[in-house]
Amino acid sequence: MMTVQAANAAEQLVLDFFVVLSSGDLETLRGFYREASVWEPKVKDIPGAGRHVGMAIIDEFLAPVRGMFKPGDPKVHVQAMFSQTKDGTTWVCVESNSTGESMDGKVYDNDYCWVFEISNGKIDAMREYMDSLYTAKWFGMV
Repeated sequence: MMTVQAANAAEQLVLDFFVVLSSGDLETLRGFYREASVWEPKVKDIPGAGRHVGMAIIDEFLAPVRGMFKPGDPKVHVQAMFSQTKDGTTWVCVESNSTGESMDGKVYDNDYCWVFEISNGKIDAMREYMDSLYTAKWFGMV
């Protein structure tokens, strides 16, 4: 498996973010966001869809989603990353795979692409793209 190295501080922030996210330490994740930060899974009609803002990212979105998994799951495995900076914002794009096991033993294994907007050492916005059909099937929706 490829080991991804950060080329700049924004890329390192994103790698650090995924390490903390994969650990399940939601309190430490708060430090990556501002009150106006946005996490937007780019899916429709599945759990977690919509825009999550500020600390609601942790309290109303991540806590319930991660609560469906065994402690420490799911894990995010970064496969590739690149970035571009413009007007003080660095855009970081990540390709990843997430694996884990639900509380009832169901295996999760999905591919993702993420687009982060980073400024002044914090995540301003992130968009999460995934195989939504796989996710809907995993939730038993189709």
